[in-house]
Amino acid sequence: MKSNIVIERFLEMMSAERGASAHTLAAYQYDLQWAQEELSSHSVSLLSAQKEDLIGLLSLMYTLGFAATSQARRLSTLRQFYQFLYAEGLRADDPSNDIDAPRQGRPLPKIISEDAVTKFLDLAQLEVNQADYGSKDYLRALRLQLLSEMLYATGLRISELVSLPVQAVRGKEYNILVRGKGKKERMVLLSKKAHQILLQWLDLRDQGKDAKSLYLFPAHSETGYIARQVVARELKNLAKRAGIKSESFSPHVLRHAFASHLLQNGADLRAVQHLLGHSDISTTQIYTHVLEEGLYRLVNEHHPLADA
Repeated sequence: MKSNIVIERFLEMMSAERGASAHTLAAYQYDLQWAQEELSSHSVSLLSAQKEDLIGLLSLMYTLGFAATSQARRLSTLRQFYQFLYAEGLRADDPSNDIDAPRQGRPLPKIISEDAVTKFLDLAQLEVNQADYGSKDYLRALRLQLLSEMLYATGLRISELVSLPVQAVRGKEYNILVRGKGKKERMVLLSKKAHQILLQWLDLRDQGKDAKSLYLFPAHSETGYIARQVVARELKNLAKRAGIKSESFSPHVLRHAFASHLLQNGADLRAVQHLLGHSDISTTQIYTHVLEEGLYRLVNEHHPLADA
């Protein structure tokens, strides 16, 4: 059986049985095709590769300067692929077994201050106010304001927000049911301001040519909704106009801000875990490390005995 056919079967299984998202499936496919090409250059088939062949791939990634996280991700893909081959009876062994993943430290999320977020959102409001009501500029500014407010108010992943069905927000007050990673559902809450902007957007959206679209943020694209890359670019440009360092600004920075600012103001870690849609609380705990670092700097910079 050809490798490409088996890869397709693997991807179908990951989608149907494990609920892998389109983004995750694309990453699996990319990783496996890369491994297949590298192994083929040494006359080795992906389906018949041995443990030493996979170790060779890890060595190649290290030589090419791949980050430890990238190496670990590709090894994880290979492990799941070979476990699939073993379970399906396509191999009598699992060559990825007992291969150690590269050691990696979990990077701390990039956090911006509450003041910076306020400055960012205030500019979004100002640009709406300055545009002519109902014009293309007004609609574009209102959409960007809503995206910004919802990202910060809910902590949604950008992929969850752009693909949000319009029915998920119709007739609701402040709660939205979201389907996240692995098709798991969770409830998130809108702020009062985000809800007001949402109602304004729905009113204008429903008068436009995309009124019958299934999505809250419709677009003439293959998916039917606005692309993540478009939103990321617009947010970055807004941050730049607001005088915020835009190089590291992204939709995920607002998600990080949502979590860290909640914890700074006394929110329960388990509640934040639920709102973020984390299956493992250790993923949420990374934000407590950020807060600890901030407190450490605060004491060292402002305590009267810091330099003693």
